Amino acid sequence: MSLERRRRPSRFFEETEQLMEEALSNWPLRWRRFPATEMGWSPALEMYEKEDKFIVRFELPGISREEIDISITGDVLRISGERKAPEEVSEEDYHRCEVCYGPFSRAISLPSAVDATKADANFENGLLTIMLPKSQEAMPSRIEIKGE
Repeated sequence: MSLERRRRPSRFFEETEQLMEEALSNWPLRWRRFPATEMGWSPALEMYEKEDKFIVRFELPGISREEIDISITGDVLRISGERKAPEEVSEEDYHRCEVCYGPFSRAISLPSAVDATKADANFENGLLTIMLPKSQEAMPSRIEIKGE
C-alpha cells in the first residue's frame, strides 16, 4: 500500500471510482428496456412535517396526472402509476437508457393520523405535492395548569 493511501484512505476509493468511470465511459453500452416485472422502479420522494400537516413530494417527470393514483388507508399513503416508454424510439435506436419505464407503486407510513377528507394534491412540472392535514387527535393541544 502506498504512503499516500495510508495517510488518506479515501484516496483508494477515489482512484477506484476514477478507474470505473474511465472503463465504463468507453464501453459501447447498449441498454435494453426490460419488462416492468423484471425492472421495477420507485420515484424519489421527500416528506416533511409542518405544525398542522404533512407534505409529501414525489419526482414524476414524464408522467401525466391521469397516470397517477393516490389513496390513503389508515396511516398509509399509497401512490402508483406508470411511466410509458416513448413509442417513437425503437429498442435498436438506443445506445444508452438510464430512465426507468413501467409501473411503480409506493406505500409510505405516515407518522400520525391525517384527515384524508381534507387532503390536497398538486402536480406541476413533474413534481407531485400532496398536503395531508393532521387529524384533530394528532394536533398538539395546550394543557392549562391549575392550582396556585
